[in-house]
Amino acid sequence: MDTRTRIVLLTHPKEWKRQKSGTGRITRLNLRNCEIIPGLRFDDHPRVRSLLEDPGNYPVLLYPGPGAWNLSERGFPPGAPDERRLTVFLVDATWSCSRAVLRESPGLARLPRVMFTPREPSRWTIKRQPGPECLSTLEAVHELLCALDAAGMDVYPDPNRLLEAFRRMQEIQVECAVTRRRARFRGCDSMQAGSAASQYNAEADEHPDTRIPSFVPPGNPCV
Repeated sequence: MDTRTRIVLLTHPKEWKRQKSGTGRITRLNLRNCEIIPGLRFDDHPRVRSLLEDPGNYPVLLYPGPGAWNLSERGFPPGAPDERRLTVFLVDATWSCSRAVLRESPGLARLPRVMFTPREPSRWTIKRQPGPECLSTLEAVHELLCALDAAGMDVYPDPNRLLEAFRRMQEIQVECAVTRRRARFRGCDSMQAGSAASQYNAEADEHPDTRIPSFVPPGNPCV
């Protein structure tokens, strides 16, 4: 799917190594103008530097907090990004790991920040988010593109595409979990299969490092 906005996912090493089917990768597969750059320190990364120094780009960081411009409320300030291509950097990591990325990349942290107000809570069904306002990477990109489309800054041609891929990914995860348990316990009925799916959800909750990043710290506005 084509968008004018360039999405750059800065993926923490933990996310890159452990989450082979993470929502950042699904986002990249569905958006032509999206790329993934794994790492922790990005200020001297050649690809990041080239994007930041390109005069045709208007780089911003999608990250909430004081001073962040809420795209859902106001769009961009007059004159920004003018004729340049909006290039949005997004840290693809758990909340604690995303803070580590910004500590190690002070130049990135100094970029103009943007945020949005989510229209709906997270659609995660197989993992529990820290709060209803916390989103996966895929959902954050979806909400970003919705806000840019509403502000007339981009055209989001198929808003259902990312969400459908997200729904199907979770559906497959549950199907695989149930299938594994069926292979182990032959003859299980539908009630047992449902119990297996519930157990899968519980196991996912016990490993917070596997959660897709949340972009909203407690008490702060949504990304």
